[in-house]
Amino acid sequence: MIKSVEFHNFKALRDTTLPLSRFTLIVGPNGSGKSTAIQALKAMREPHQLLHRQIVTAALKETDKTVEVIVNCGKPFAGARVIATWALWGTGRKSIQIGNKDQDSHILDDLLSATRIYSLDAEAIAAPTQLIPDITLAPDGANLAGVLDRLRDNEPERFEALNEELNRWLPEFDRILFETPKTGHRAISLRTCEGQHKIAVTDLSQGILLALAMLTLAYVPDPPPIVCIEEPDRGIHPRLLRDVRDALYRLAYPESVGEKRDPVQVIATTHSPYLLDLFRDHPEEIVIANKIGQEARFERLLDQGNIDEILEDAHLGDIWYTGILGGVPSNT
Repeated sequence: MIKSVEFHNFKALRDTTLPLSRFTLIVGPNGSGKSTAIQALKAMREPHQLLHRQIVTAALKETDKTVEVIVNCGKPFAGARVIATWALWGTGRKSIQIGNKDQDSHILDDLLSATRIYSLDAEAIAAPTQLIPDITLAPDGANLAGVLDRLRDNEPERFEALNEELNRWLPEFDRILFETPKTGHRAISLRTCEGQHKIAVTDLSQGILLALAMLTLAYVPDPPPIVCIEEPDRGIHPRLLRDVRDALYRLAYPESVGEKRDPVQVIATTHSPYLLDLFRDHPEEIVIANKIGQEARFERLLDQGNIDEILEDAHLGDIWYTGILGGVPSNT
């Protein structure tokens, strides 16, 4: 698990540290570094693909200041660090500092390289999928039909559990159905409870498609070790947000639902006071992103000294919206 990520001169993240838990929700205004932090984790996988001038803080573009992103690891790699640096006129380099002699740097590097960053898109989710072995959900949600087809064939009990959960989320539907639009491709539709009508995936709303993709990710037996999801609340009705939270928790805390796989470290971003309010009892999982001038900084909500007093008789989402906790546009 990643314990924290340090940023130095990476775009708006001039000098700040992002603390992480098994599940972390980052909340803040536009331009406050939420997406930038996720981009940095993506850059850690193959830093040589980026140039210094592409990521250095805007005010430093004409200087020789080095850009640095440092991943500080927790268990089972406690003490280990992965460091990516970008020097002027060069591409990035990555080094791994091992905490003890029994740790394997290659295993750690493989785990970080397996990080998946999702920014789901309804059109991509609805597209038919070409079937390939070991198919996985693409960053934009493409391949959903193929992932569900694989789940039905290889994990039928898990697929049935997903159908039951789908019906609980969206009571008008009772089952995922499959079609073969052309050789070697799969498409899906949903069956209505009333009348058993088949609704093509292309006729479903954006919110239903986004919800289905997140629900699928929560039920696959082999999810990525680290998952970043940008705005999982986007396009989702507020009354479904509790279910979205539970799906993310299913990834992060598999033991809570009887799963025996390794937990997934989940990092999500949001602008939604409704989603934020669902984490009122877990301030240790919330990070506030603030924009101060041209710089972005992170602070764990739990580290605000008077948080218990502030939240005593109030909704967390309402309190955040007022600006008392920070993490709102500076002109409000």
